Amino acid sequence: MNAASAVILAGGRSSRMGLPKAALPFGPSTILERLIDTLSGAFAEIIVVAAPLRDEPFSIDRTLRERANEAHVTGPDEATVMIERDAAAFEGPVGALRHGLTRARGEIVFACSCDLPLLRSELASALCAMIENNDAVIPQVEGRTQPLCAAYRRAPAIAALTAMETGNERRLTLISERLKVRTVEETTLRAIDPQLRSFLNVNTAEDYARALRLARES
Repeated sequence: MNAASAVILAGGRSSRMGLPKAALPFGPSTILERLIDTLSGAFAEIIVVAAPLRDEPFSIDRTLRERANEAHVTGPDEATVMIERDAAAFEGPVGALRHGLTRARGEIVFACSCDLPLLRSELASALCAMIENNDAVIPQVEGRTQPLCAAYRRAPAIAALTAMETGNERRLTLISERLKVRTVEETTLRAIDPQLRSFLNVNTAEDYARALRLARES
């Protein structure tokens, strides 16, 4: 377990899916629980950023309580899991990520969305290890940057996100323009995750079915 923190953004509207993605069943648990289990052995703490309680489409508190009661998550190396709630509902990833980074204690933070059920902990740890003297390590897959499967240096990232909020900039991809970023290309990523399944976003029912199929096959 390294000293870095992990942040999972789970407060989105899930408009394309039509259901809360974090609560979708995946094997014996939900996608959110699967992500927490994946990251738990590699990070000392995990912050789940959720919608305000009054706007939450499902109970993350209850989900995490039920998970904590399971015998398989009571080992000494289990990460501390905390909930940080957005100030307002569904305002996008810029503010949500800032909230998560502000709550985190680690200098380096891995951040992801809650719709990556096939994420590998080895990939998350490797991105954090690559940061060196950079402010962020952001993968690029199929020509697109992946700011919600990336590693950030806490202080400069918070400053960049705060400036973006002040300027009413909601596109998280533009954080690259405000930080010293190491971009990680597919060749490097495939050495850790050969089929890049860590980046399979479950945004639609078709994506969800594909992720379930791939999980069964593996």
